Amino acid sequence: MSSPSTVSPVAEGLRRALPIVLGYVPVGFAFGVLAVKNNIPPSLAVAMAVLMFSGSGQFVFASLWGAGAGILSVIAAVFIVNLRYLLMSAAESPWLARLPRWQRFLLGLGLTDETFAVHITALQHGWKLSLTTLYLCNSTTHLAWVIGCAVGAFCGELVNDVRPLGLDYALTAMFLALLVPQCVSRLHVLVALFTTALSIALKAAGMSQWNVAVATILGASLGVLLLYARRGPGLKNPGAEQNAGTQAEHSDKPSAQPSEVRP
Repeated sequence: MSSPSTVSPVAEGLRRALPIVLGYVPVGFAFGVLAVKNNIPPSLAVAMAVLMFSGSGQFVFASLWGAGAGILSVIAAVFIVNLRYLLMSAAESPWLARLPRWQRFLLGLGLTDETFAVHITALQHGWKLSLTTLYLCNSTTHLAWVIGCAVGAFCGELVNDVRPLGLDYALTAMFLALLVPQCVSRLHVLVALFTTALSIALKAAGMSQWNVAVATILGASLGVLLLYARRGPGLKNPGAEQNAGTQAEHSDKPSAQPSEVRP
């Protein structure tokens, strides 16, 4: 990662967005194809991409809609799948808490698994909070998602099956690419492996849409407990000490205190 002082906010926003865009366009295309094949009008599929902006939520919606599920079941399933955004928002809150409410609202509209991963990684490594970077990355990735969904929705009848094209694995591959750089310690690796194994086990045991949310919460809880156990009961805020250690390792970079915001 380049030094924060040598990269403009615009260039950094585009740099963060590029790998996400490369994943969003094919996955969005796959959703558009799936939506059309499940009797969702192309215009509604594009509207979902604009207003919902949730890959997993949109795929769940399309699958349940095609299966003839009731509207309440669809709403409940999408809500459960998107519960993880509450955890992501909580993780970002130390850096965003001092921002005006309307700015946090706009940033929340662009919160996805991928944008969260690139933003939180940069902030934890000492990058100053740049609103230009955040907004540009979020809006660029959102635009790419809408374009991918629109192309798939309006040209979906030309594709019989997305699996031969490898598009069904694009989202999984992108998640793996975002996860690996964040596993910077044994604790991170342990939590990632535990959460993955638990999610698969819950799914195999018959749990439907809850497996991801339950595994995420239990995995994060395990990580916190292990962190407390390793650092001792005298530490009331292990996250603060971890951030302090990270800043000490990168003393040549400006500190990323939540109050430091640049346009």
